[in-house]
Amino acid sequence: MLNIAIVEDEKKAQILLTSYFENYTREKGEDFHIICFDNPVNFLTGYKSNYDMVFMDIELPDLDGIETSRRLRVLDKSVTLIFVTNMAQFAVKGYEVDAFDYIVKPVSYSDFALKLERAIARLKSNKVMRINVPVEDAVMCVNTADIKYVEVINHKLIFHTVHGDYSTTGKLKMLEEELLPAGFARCNNCYLVNLRHVTGMKGYTVTVDGEELLISHPKRKDFRRALNDYLGEKY
Repeated sequence: MLNIAIVEDEKKAQILLTSYFENYTREKGEDFHIICFDNPVNFLTGYKSNYDMVFMDIELPDLDGIETSRRLRVLDKSVTLIFVTNMAQFAVKGYEVDAFDYIVKPVSYSDFALKLERAIARLKSNKVMRINVPVEDAVMCVNTADIKYVEVINHKLIFHTVHGDYSTTGKLKMLEEELLPAGFARCNNCYLVNLRHVTGMKGYTVTVDGEELLISHPKRKDFRRALNDYLGEKY
């Protein structure tokens, strides 16, 4: 089942989009859980990163869809974003917030189904986990593919990602168990490495996106085996 958020202030538009999802379910057998928001502030307040797709109107009260999407990207960098608007000239700004696509009003079912099918295909092809990282008074949704490695310093976890570093509290052992299916492995007691970002291994060092990390003697054999297994699956 895919979790969908519809951010649309017009009730008729909400009902129309919801009915289109129902039609798609009857045709394709894909199940959806849909939540509608008629105000972008309500959508962003207490945002939980458990949506697979967000369908965003551009003309909204209090905040327009572009600004809402900018704020959304601070909280969730990986959710699939699709604009639904009668302002096609503004939809081209979607690249600024990494929008997947846009649908022009009045929305036809054929156009909706085509864009939805493409979005679902991308989600299924990525097959990437997402995890929630508590940061200060917010929760960041992080795509595991974007994490280069996780470091523990004085009982704090530092997530080194392609978008920057995030610090939170937690135990590396518990995180290791959660991220093991996503292709992560420990190279020592301080580092949990995303194998997709490994660019080299020599002796007791591993290069992760240009950074050299130490491999401990007890972890070297298991880490090398995990890397070889990952490369074997990848290629």
